[in-house]
Amino acid sequence: MTESVHKTPLNDYHREHGARMVEFAGWEMPLQFRGIKEEHVHTRTSCSVFDVSHMGRIVLTGKDCESFLNRICTRNLAGAEINRCYYSHICREDGGILDDVLVYRYEDRWGIVCNAGNREKILAWLNKHAAGNDVQVRDDTFDTGMVACQGPATLELGGELANRDLSTIGRYRFDVRQIGPMQLVISRTGYTGEDGVEVILPTMLVPFLAPKLFGTKDEPHPIIQPAGLGARDTLRIEAGMPLYGHELSEEVDTLTAGQGWCVDLTKDFIGAEPMRRLQEQGLPRKLVGLELEGRRIARQHYKVHAGGGAVGEVTSGTLSPTLSKSIAMAFVASEYADVGTTLEVEMTGARRTSATVVKLPFYKRAKS
Repeated sequence: MTESVHKTPLNDYHREHGARMVEFAGWEMPLQFRGIKEEHVHTRTSCSVFDVSHMGRIVLTGKDCESFLNRICTRNLAGAEINRCYYSHICREDGGILDDVLVYRYEDRWGIVCNAGNREKILAWLNKHAAGNDVQVRDDTFDTGMVACQGPATLELGGELANRDLSTIGRYRFDVRQIGPMQLVISRTGYTGEDGVEVILPTMLVPFLAPKLFGTKDEPHPIIQPAGLGARDTLRIEAGMPLYGHELSEEVDTLTAGQGWCVDLTKDFIGAEPMRRLQEQGLPRKLVGLELEGRRIARQHYKVHAGGGAVGEVTSGTLSPTLSKSIAMAFVASEYADVGTTLEVEMTGARRTSATVVKLPFYKRAKS
C-alpha cells in the first residue's frame, strides 16, 4: 500500500474479520473475506454488507441547484421529488461519460454519489460549471461513511436494526433520520441485482453502527456477513450493471452504453447534441451480453470476432456463481448485436471460444 492511500472508517473492522485488503481507486479496500464465490452466494440468498465509503459524496446547496444539475446531468431533474434518488450520467461536451452518479434530492440540498476514481474530476467539473450560479459545492467524502446491505434478507434484518419498516422506503427513494445534530440517510438503490439499502452517516457514528452489522471477530453477526469488491463485481456483472472503466468511460456515450433510459434528449444538457445526432444516425456499436461455451473467463479487452475479423471487445467477464456459466459484456458492431447471434471471443493464446449474444441482464431476482 502507498502512504497516500485513504482508509475508510471501517478499515479496522475489515482487518478484524480477516479481509484481504487491496488498493482500489486510491483507497485501501477489502477484496474478499471468506472467498468471492461464498460472498456472492450469501448475497444472493441472505444478506451481505459492503463498505462503499470510498465512493464520493458531494453536497450542493444554493437556489440554482436544480437548473444547474439539470444542465450537468443527462437525467431530467426539473421538478425532482424530495427524498428521491436519480441515476444519471455526467458527460463531456462530446457526449463522453465523465461518470455515472446517483443524485439525491433533499429538502434543503442536493447530493451526488460518484465513483471513487472520478471524485476529483467530478468536483472540478461541478466547480467549473457552477461559476456564475448560486451553487455551493462541498466534498463530504472524508466526513462520512457509507455501507450497502444487499440480499433478500436485508429489509427484514435492516428493519430490526433501524427499528422501522424499511419496505416503506420505495426503490430509488431515501429517508433522513435525525440523531441529535447529525443526520443518517437510508436509501434503497443497490448494485448487485438484489434488494437492499445503503446508509450514509457521519464518521463519528460508524463505531455505533459497525458492531450491529459486523458483530465482532469472536461473535460475528449470525446472518449478515461482510463482502468485498470481488463479490460486488461478479454480482453486478450477473445483473448486467455497468462499471466505470469497463462499460462506461469518456470514450463511450450514454446511448452506446445501453443506458438511454437515463437520458432526456428533449432537454438541453452538456453532451446532448452529439447524442441527438447519434440517435438520428443509429448506433455503430452496442453493448451486449454474451454466454460463452465452457468455463474459461473472457477478460476485459479480449477481442470479439465474427467471420474473418474482429467486430468488438469484451468489457467485463466472469464465471457466474449463480448460473454456472461463463458470461461477459461486450461492445460489438450493431449488425452483430441481435440476441441469438453466434460470435467468437479470442482468449489467451489466440484460441477462440464460441459465444452467443443474450439479453441483459443475465440474472434477475424473483419478485417477492
